[in-house]
Amino acid sequence: GGAGYYFRNEIKEMIPFLQDGSPADKVYVEKVSRVMNQYSGVSNRYNGTVESQGTYEINVDSSRTIGKIMVEEGDLVEEGQTLVTYDTSDLKMQIQQINLEIESINNDIDNYNKQIDMTAKEAEKLPVEERFTYETEIQSLRNSISQKQFDLESKKLEISKNQTQINNSSLVSKVSGVVKTINEKGTDEYGNAAPFMTILQTGDYRIAGSIDEQNVWTISEGQQVLIRSRVDSERTWDGVITLIDTENPRQGNNNYMSSDSDTQTASKYPFYVELDSVDGLILGQHVYIELDLGQQETKEGLWLYGSYIVQDDGEPYVWAANDKERLEKRYVTLGEYDMEKDEYEILSGLTVSDYITWPMPGLYEG
Repeated sequence: GGAGYYFRNEIKEMIPFLQDGSPADKVYVEKVSRVMNQYSGVSNRYNGTVESQGTYEINVDSSRTIGKIMVEEGDLVEEGQTLVTYDTSDLKMQIQQINLEIESINNDIDNYNKQIDMTAKEAEKLPVEERFTYETEIQSLRNSISQKQFDLESKKLEISKNQTQINNSSLVSKVSGVVKTINEKGTDEYGNAAPFMTILQTGDYRIAGSIDEQNVWTISEGQQVLIRSRVDSERTWDGVITLIDTENPRQGNNNYMSSDSDTQTASKYPFYVELDSVDGLILGQHVYIELDLGQQETKEGLWLYGSYIVQDDGEPYVWAANDKERLEKRYVTLGEYDMEKDEYEILSGLTVSDYITWPMPGLYEG
C-alpha cells in the first residue's frame, strides 16, 4: 500500500533460515522513527479557505432608479462608505412642480379671501333680513378656502416625502469588509431572488473546508483541528470544527462506481472551523486543515508507543531486529510516561534507527 511505497526502506521482512536452508518463521519489523510517525500526527489533510463569519447583504428599492454604483467586486470598504446612490433627478423635478402647484393654491386662497371681504362689505349695506344670500356665498367661499388649505398641506407632505428620499439617496455599508458580489439583475443563476450586493465582513474569520461522503464520518463537530499555512508549513493556527453541513451537499469531482456499474458523482459536505486567533490570516487565503493529534507538540529524546513495550516480566523490553536480522528481546530503560498518549520515554537500549515489531503472541528469539 501507500506505506510500502513511501517507507519501503523502513519495513523489513525477516526470513531466517535453518541450517538445512529451509525457511523458518518470519515477522515484519519497522523502523522506530516510522512507528512513532504513525502515532504522532500523521492524519488526513483537507483544503480550506479563510472566509468571513458575517455576510452583510444590501438590497435596493425596486421602485427607485439606481444612479451610480460606487464600488466594484473585490473592493475593500469601510463602515459608513457609500456603496450605491439613487437617481434623484425625477424627485427634484417633482418638487419643482409641486412648488408651482402650491403657489397656485396660495393665489386661490388669496382670491377667496378678497371675495369674502367684498361680499361682506356689500352685505353690510343691506338690512339684516336681506343678507342671507350674501352670507351663504361667504360660507361657500370659506369652504373652498378650507379645501385649498387641505390641498396645500397634502402638497407640503409630498415635498417632505420626496425630500426625505433625496436625503436618503445613498446606501452606505454598515460593516467593514470586502465586496463579494454585485447583482444588478436581482436574481441568481437559477432565477431565485438574490441580494443586490453582498459584503464579507472582515475581522471575524473562519475556515471553510469540504469533505467527501466517504470520509465525512471521520470528523465531528467539536473536534480540535490545526490550520496550516500552505506557504509556510511551520505557521499554524488552532481551531475547532463548529459545523458539518450535511444538509447542503455539494457535487464533487470524484467519481466512483456503484453496484449497478453506473458512474456516480461523490457529494462533498462543507464544514467550518472557528479559530482561537486570526492573526496573520487574510480573507480568501487558502490553507490546510488537519485533525489535531498533537503533531505540534515536540518532546526531546525518544518516545515509544506503550503497546510496543513488554513489561510482564518486570524488566521492560521490545522485540527488535539484531544485526543478523534475527528477532531478540531488546531491554530498555524507561523514563517519563505520557498517560494521555500512552507513550514512554526511552532513556537507553533503543534508537530511532532500530527496527522493532509489535509484541504479538508467538514471538521467540531467533
